[in-house]
Amino acid sequence: MQCAKILMSTLRCTLSARLSGCDSSCTPFKKTLLSFNSKVQNSFVFDTGSSLLGSAKSDLPGAAPPRTKAIAHPMFPNRYLIAGKELPQFIPWVQENFDIDISKPPKIPPEPTSFPQSRLPNDIRQELEQIAPMSIDGMDRLIRAHGQTLREMAKLRSNSFERIPDAVIWPYTHDQVEQIVHLACRHRFVLIPFGGGTSVSGATMCPPGETRPIVAVDTSEMNSILWIDKEQLLARVQAGIVGQDLEREMRARGFTVGHEPDSFEFSTLGGWVATRASGMKKNTYGNIEDLVVQSKTVTARGVIERSCRVPRLSCGPDWEHVVMGSEGCLGIVTEATLKIRPLPPVVRYGSLVFPDWDSGFYFEKEVARKRLQPSSIRLMDNEQFRFGLALRTKTSWGGVLLDGLKHMYITKIKGFVPEKLCVVTLLMEGTAEEVTDKEKKLNEIASKYGGVPAGATNGERGYTLTFVIAYIRDLALEFDIVAESFETSVPWDRTLALCRNVKQKLREECARHGISHYLVSCRLTQTYDAGCCIYFYFGFNSSGCKDPVAVFEEIEEAAREEIIVCGGSISHHHGVGKLRKKWYTDTVSEPGKQLLLAAKEALDPDNIFALGNMAFEEGSHSSADVRSKL
Repeated sequence: MQCAKILMSTLRCTLSARLSGCDSSCTPFKKTLLSFNSKVQNSFVFDTGSSLLGSAKSDLPGAAPPRTKAIAHPMFPNRYLIAGKELPQFIPWVQENFDIDISKPPKIPPEPTSFPQSRLPNDIRQELEQIAPMSIDGMDRLIRAHGQTLREMAKLRSNSFERIPDAVIWPYTHDQVEQIVHLACRHRFVLIPFGGGTSVSGATMCPPGETRPIVAVDTSEMNSILWIDKEQLLARVQAGIVGQDLEREMRARGFTVGHEPDSFEFSTLGGWVATRASGMKKNTYGNIEDLVVQSKTVTARGVIERSCRVPRLSCGPDWEHVVMGSEGCLGIVTEATLKIRPLPPVVRYGSLVFPDWDSGFYFEKEVARKRLQPSSIRLMDNEQFRFGLALRTKTSWGGVLLDGLKHMYITKIKGFVPEKLCVVTLLMEGTAEEVTDKEKKLNEIASKYGGVPAGATNGERGYTLTFVIAYIRDLALEFDIVAESFETSVPWDRTLALCRNVKQKLREECARHGISHYLVSCRLTQTYDAGCCIYFYFGFNSSGCKDPVAVFEEIEEAAREEIIVCGGSISHHHGVGKLRKKWYTDTVSEPGKQLLLAAKEALDPDNIFALGNMAFEEGSHSSADVRSKL
């Protein structure tokens, strides 16, 4: 069955690091198998009849046109709004933008059968086994060797990682993490913290030049809510808990954390802290630095934790904030105290259609200036809007057509050009009065810029589109489509020029590389007083490229250079990792870099947490400066 082929290939090659499909009763040794099942449990696959992406071909007259159907797993039939629905426009959209031959069989790689030999000595393994469950199984190690960048996905498909962890250990408690770190310091082997495996900066990849044994510390068993203070609206949570699990447990008790990054389904609290994450509803609940009241981190020199749980502290530099954003290079986050809020009585989606990108932009800017942002407000350009249309079902998405507005009204009466119009999606939370008042004020501002309300259904589908994109990216690899997203933060007065120039740079780079079928898209996802966050989506048909990943990275690097020239940052929330480390020093200044290195020397002089992210050299101290005691 073709549907099964898609499922198996996707499970093998895309989400192996995302283990949230396991319930709390899973033993670590079962997680290899269950990680492959996690996509069945948490998602959908595309079923297209007789071929993987669609053409149900027939020689009979009147044969049905190509169809694509998103199959929902029976355990989670409503996880995505498109699950179980036919997507009649998806295949035509793919063919139009990428010119792929969907009749060709996809490139499904075989499941890996050989793995590098573990370098962990038996005596050290036995000591680790006394602390917590651990494994040296090849698949267990491979699953925790990567995040979700395009290069990592390509290496996973070809089983070509230069280096993977030599062992994996699953602590259950903070005390066990302390014991693991003490053992690593005594024997000087490397520890790599591993949460949900959703990094898109190469942060969790093993440095290929590291000669010491590497142990991945998988925090997925540290997934408990330790306590909830309903009066103070605080919760103490272990750092390995996955976003969707945290939110589900909080909602069952009448509360919410409200932190929903794009990786919400699989990323962990510890990962959020380590990367300074941002969520889609930050306007109401804040970014991770606003949500964390207190954290606990195990370093090679001891535990960093403030002695008091207070809302604010004036006591010199905040060392917990030094850990925040350190990307695993200073220690392992084990627990955090988070702000929580009562569940909002009303949650309402909305959407607005604007005649063009500039109109939508000035609407967003005015809303931010007046501090009228709802929980989420995002502007999608025309290319992304059309992608959303391609995913519409017979009764969904593209509300301009199907959610109370007639196509004629938009194009004929309002004069919108279909090839230019853009959409803003809204998520409003609060009391009924607050939500109604907010919606009224947003509609009033929108009307100043030609905006037209387009309905709640479109807003909800646009909001959840974020989660769907990652699955489609992974599936597209099997058809020679390479794609990735990258983001930046930028001042308001530089935003329009940045978006325009970066898109043009991507087109120029495609022309230089002889790429004729590609997609360039952007959206404005977060707003602040001083600026906003811009997300770019870029993908192309790589069938003519000898090294598609290298070409993509070269083009993305050129785009990042353009972003910086135009006044943007190296990252709003994805982090630095290994992917963007070349721009780190210029971003924070040379003294800023030296301050980071000084913190590293103070907390981890033997480079136990040798990830090589940010300003840290890969494999530093691993051979010349430090001799392994093994």
